[in-house]
Amino acid sequence: MTTLTLKITLADTDPEIWRRVAVPGDFSLADLHELIQDSFGWERSHLWVFNAADGAHGLPDPELGHEDARAKRVGDVLRNPGDKLNYLYDFGDDWLHEVTLEAIEPGTGPPRCLDGRRAGPPEDCGGVGGYEELLDTLADPSHEDHEETLDWLGLETAGEFDPAAFDLAAVNRTLAGRFRSE
Repeated sequence: MTTLTLKITLADTDPEIWRRVAVPGDFSLADLHELIQDSFGWERSHLWVFNAADGAHGLPDPELGHEDARAKRVGDVLRNPGDKLNYLYDFGDDWLHEVTLEAIEPGTGPPRCLDGRRAGPPEDCGGVGGYEELLDTLADPSHEDHEETLDWLGLETAGEFDPAAFDLAAVNRTLAGRFRSE
C-alpha cells in the first residue's frame, strides 16, 4: 500500500487557492471528488468530472462520455511525481482544479489534508471572475450590490467572510467523519 501526496490548485486564482492532501493509492476518483468537495467547502450541488490522459471520469454518462469514477483509482492515473489531472466542478461556473502528484510514500493512513491556502469560494458565485467581483463588492460598503451580496451569503457584515482564512483542523474533522471506514 502507498500514500499519495497531492496538491490541488484552483486554476486561475490569484492569490492561489490550494490544498495539499494525502490519500491511499487505491483511493477512487469518486472518493477524491468527495475529498475535494470537503477540502474546498463545496456543496456537491453540480456535475463534476476528472479529465485524465485515459479519458473523462465522473458520474457514468455515455452522452457526456464520462466513465465511472468509482472504478478508477488515483494511483492508476497519477503514477509518477509531477503527473497531473484536472477536476472540473460545476459546468456553469467552471471551477477547474489542477491535481498534481507530489510524492508517493510507503504505508497508508486515512485521507487527510496536510496544508492549504485561502478559503474556498462560495458556491454559485460565477467562477473565478464572479468570485473576484464578489470580493470587490464585499470590500466596498458603498457598492450598489453590497447589502444584497451580504444577504445572499447569509452574512451580517463583510468581515464574517475572510477570503484569506483556511482552517486545516476543520477540514480534517470533516474528512475524518466522511472517511472513517478508510
